[in-house]
Amino acid sequence: MDNKTSLLILFGGMSSEHEVSRASAASVLRHINSEKYDIKTIGITKTGDWLLTDSPAEEIQDGSWEKNESNKSAFIAPDRATRGIIIKEADGTFAIESIDVIFPVLHGRNGEDGTMQGLLKISGIPFVGSGTTSSAASMDKAITKAVLDQANVCNQAKCVVIDRKTYEKDPENEVIAMFDYFECQLPLFVKPANAGSSVGISKAKTAEDLPKAIEKALLEDDKVLVQETIVGREIEVAVLGNENPEASCIGEIFAANEFYDYEAKYQNAESKTGIVFDLDEAKEKEIRETAVKVYETMGCRGLARVDFFLKESGKVVFNEINTLPGFTNISMYPQLWEASGLPYDRLIDRLIELAMEE
Repeated sequence: MDNKTSLLILFGGMSSEHEVSRASAASVLRHINSEKYDIKTIGITKTGDWLLTDSPAEEIQDGSWEKNESNKSAFIAPDRATRGIIIKEADGTFAIESIDVIFPVLHGRNGEDGTMQGLLKISGIPFVGSGTTSSAASMDKAITKAVLDQANVCNQAKCVVIDRKTYEKDPENEVIAMFDYFECQLPLFVKPANAGSSVGISKAKTAEDLPKAIEKALLEDDKVLVQETIVGREIEVAVLGNENPEASCIGEIFAANEFYDYEAKYQNAESKTGIVFDLDEAKEKEIRETAVKVYETMGCRGLARVDFFLKESGKVVFNEINTLPGFTNISMYPQLWEASGLPYDRLIDRLIELAMEE
């Protein structure tokens, strides 16, 4: 036990991706080398309760872990002298467990948007993934676009960013202004700036669709992107590393729905992913190098998945970056590294090593 690394896995969270996080954490627990790590798991409920649990992966995945009678309230100590978690015992006393490294297997708001990373940074405990600023900027699609435009590292879709306050003052004129900007070219994609896994995204095919799409996106965030449609293959690259990040081979999404929304990603078994083999060496090199440039420009560390569109003309257009991508054994990020020669269990080890370099 003394030779093991003390690892805390965080999962769940107050996010629309709560269930995805549970599935990712369950997969990590099934594949991690328990001979190397002394593993503690804390689940965060949708209402924000933090519970130390010894529930197995199956119960974490299906959500029944919350009914485990041995669960205890626990939280990360914010002072660096503790460098661990504080656990509330049944008799009302508190115990302290030291932690060497944290793997926040969290997705979406309150998980990968910089809020959790800020807490972990204050605690002084090394953690897997990007820091506060990088996580927040990468989660906010409008900020991501602005940063990448300024750096001029990739092609991007034509886009308008609108905020709730401005839109609700005069929605009719806001819609007219958008049509003018896009020269009445439809369809347009509408997405919340801060929502993961394509939650709240719509494809507005007609003028009547646009206000409905904006209102749907505003249910998820106060800032909305309206973006031109890019016709092309949906491709993804996994990036891994700190100072010298590396790009995986290239993957492709074959969405069962008209576009890759939440339902297509997680609920429709007809959606498929695959490894890309048909690109020439120069194009593959361009895509992988662009993924690393995006990663570095956004200040990422540890891991991220970078998504693009590949147009028939060969033009590569950046779509978005995800700093804590889905991590089940069938998720694209681990699949890409598996295909690149880094198996799932070793990928977990590498991420923990990268965290502890900090």
